[in-house]
Amino acid sequence: MNRQIRLVGAGILVMFLALFVRLNYLQVFHAGALDANPNNGTRVVNEYDRPRGAILSSDGATLAESVRAPKGSPFTYERVYPTGSLFADVTGYYSFIYGTDGVERTYNDILDGSVQKTGFPTNLSDLRQLLVGGAQNITLTLSEKLQEVARKDLAGRTGSVVALDPSTGAILALYSNPTYNPSELAQLSTVKEQQAWKRLLATPGNPLSPGAYRNRWPPGSTFKIITASAVYDHDPSLADEAFPVLGALPLPQTTHELHNYDGSYCGGQILQLFTVSCDTGFGKIGLDLGARTLYSQARAFGFDSVPPIDLPDAAASDFPRPASFVGNLPTLAYSAIGQENVAATPLQMAMAAGAIADGGEVMVPHVLSYISNSQGQVVSRYKDKVWRRATSSATAAKMTALMESVVDSPDGTGVAAAIPGVEVAGKTGTSQTGTVPPTTDDWFAAFAPAAHPSIAVAVVLLDQGLGVQTQGGTVAAPIARSLIEAWLSEHPVRGAGEVVHADTGSVGSARAATTSAVAPASAVAPASAPAEGVPPIVVRATSTAPRATTTTNTRPPGISATSDTTKRSAVGARPPASAGNRDEKRSLPGEHQRTGRSSR
Repeated sequence: MNRQIRLVGAGILVMFLALFVRLNYLQVFHAGALDANPNNGTRVVNEYDRPRGAILSSDGATLAESVRAPKGSPFTYERVYPTGSLFADVTGYYSFIYGTDGVERTYNDILDGSVQKTGFPTNLSDLRQLLVGGAQNITLTLSEKLQEVARKDLAGRTGSVVALDPSTGAILALYSNPTYNPSELAQLSTVKEQQAWKRLLATPGNPLSPGAYRNRWPPGSTFKIITASAVYDHDPSLADEAFPVLGALPLPQTTHELHNYDGSYCGGQILQLFTVSCDTGFGKIGLDLGARTLYSQARAFGFDSVPPIDLPDAAASDFPRPASFVGNLPTLAYSAIGQENVAATPLQMAMAAGAIADGGEVMVPHVLSYISNSQGQVVSRYKDKVWRRATSSATAAKMTALMESVVDSPDGTGVAAAIPGVEVAGKTGTSQTGTVPPTTDDWFAAFAPAAHPSIAVAVVLLDQGLGVQTQGGTVAAPIARSLIEAWLSEHPVRGAGEVVHADTGSVGSARAATTSAVAPASAVAPASAPAEGVPPIVVRATSTAPRATTTTNTRPPGISATSDTTKRSAVGARPPASAGNRDEKRSLPGEHQRTGRSSR
């Protein structure tokens, strides 16, 4: 009996000691983590009872701030977003129920004052800030004016726009449509917050997922920037090869063919192929380069890696691994023109254009410009960093010439992006995503001025119709042009002693005739852009070269069929195989023929 009592007593003592150790661990060693836990209701309430730092645009607009809550409110302060939905993709929201997103999440500790960025104190105000802390303000690299241009041009259309400074990685504009008003998720009524959340989740296009950096789509022929760079980096002899004029490229391991857009024929050397976005030529180039080379080049540009942007949950763009092409070579031809299982965010394609603009280097993309204290003094600035080298400076120079030809050649697919007085370098893309009804995603990636780049842009418009009137060169290129014009009108580029003004094309010195940044007057865009895929030599399909329009019911071993529709994918999910770039359409055994179109 005594032994049993001793055992019970010992058990109670052990449990007491365990409880003692646990409580002391939680209160002494784990208190900070518990306090920082977003599920800690007390912490959240305390945060709402003190002011939070403001978020500002580069041109001085207040994007988010804390104001005194109305009388009778359960909280002392209310978070408001004066520009509404304009910067939602960047600022994110600050919600009592749903937490934070965007800059509100990335820089939460700066905005709520729990982490202080301070310089050396030079006065009593600085010393007080250092000792007692307090909310600090975030100024972004984005321009309110450029955001307004993006919103205006995307009005009524689903798509995304990204603009950045290629030499620094600073994001100048980042906008997606549909979007939302962050104020709806920062209301002081939890009932209203929940109602807004449910409504946004049910809205087509998922406005809560910023399409510019979290969603991926087949980039179409904008991916030819990477494919052409691989030629110069890994097999320069292909740049001198004259590819035959074809309307359709026979594919290995199958009897099917890759067709050019609208049944057109094209061929020639790489400059001609790139200018008119020739799918048969670039499909052959992809096969000649091989899977490992193309994969290596895509990786160098940032594919299959999460871009280090200071916004949460950015998506990695996808390029299939070399092993996926074993016994499945037709898909390599499709991947070389940005279709099949290739998927990219608009941010990635802006970075790809930016890499060419910056001599082959990809800068770390960022939205933070600087942090200031409550007295408005700058206490910390973002330091530009190189993320990776995508290609050599020599290749970047050759790629610039190819991209200029897309815009300033009469038969180029991107002439709608031409700006008088400014040399624009660009690449179009049109990726087919559906057959019933036929739909396309239309892209344009560009930078300017070509000789002294200060802005790189990527635009994508989703679920467009099928036809010459809805291609990357006809619907996305004009949006890129608007952004470039708006930026250069306020940020004239200095180079070789001249200042080129995008709004007028005027040059601020007598040496205007020698500046490489100024294009001839003939570069003005015509009323309509040529169809992508239409080459310098165009021969309409005849009965001897018919366009395949049938559906096959058999698939030879080792050939995988692409799906008829491409679904949108968010972070962590790879979209299913695309039916082909809107610029180029191709057919594999077992899939619906793309009606012979190509991806621009």
